[in-house]
Amino acid sequence: MKEKSCRIVVLISGSGTNLQALIEAIDRDKIRGKIVAVISNRPDAAGLKRADKAKIPTITLDHRQFSSRALFDHQLLEQIQNCQPDLVVLAGFMRILSPDLVEQFLGRMLNIHPSLLPKYRGLQTHKRVLESGDAIHGASVHFVTPDLDGGPIVLQATLTLHADHTAGKLAQEILPLEHIIYPQAVSWFCDGRLQCFGHQIVFDKEKLLQPLQLENI
Repeated sequence: MKEKSCRIVVLISGSGTNLQALIEAIDRDKIRGKIVAVISNRPDAAGLKRADKAKIPTITLDHRQFSSRALFDHQLLEQIQNCQPDLVVLAGFMRILSPDLVEQFLGRMLNIHPSLLPKYRGLQTHKRVLESGDAIHGASVHFVTPDLDGGPIVLQATLTLHADHTAGKLAQEILPLEHIIYPQAVSWFCDGRLQCFGHQIVFDKEKLLQPLQLENI
């Protein structure tokens, strides 16, 4: 009997480069799953074209057409649930989700963030890390909780900072690292190797006490 394929819904707002990394990983059989829908809050998101090219169904919910955040989140929740996902992946989705929505997918929703969490939650991470004079920067995959960018961390990749780094250069150099660690974390989840119970990650049936690091996997 063929093993069940993990049903994945991806939420995007922009160019969709992490979505593309997931599509390519699935095509190469690196992820035992299927993206059943891509949902965007922006009708002009370039990532929608990536989904169309890959023949993935798309859904657009323009947040500007809703009179309140609650109404938008209610409709978003309904659309996600209609897809019956095993996993929800936030790939550059630039909306803060309500706690009620997040609670529906605890342990089944991943996000990628361009910093070494718990440092630099929120926006402008590259600018902030340069202003702080840190020696290293990076990206983190984490499970989503109602605490913004505060969920348990699965996997990180690091980058050494240099004197000639600008925020723009960092953004360009961090992105390829994201394209490695995000498909890897999704693959682990779909294979049943990665689970999250509350704030405790279990990896290969053992409690994960520290985030995994790209150089060690």
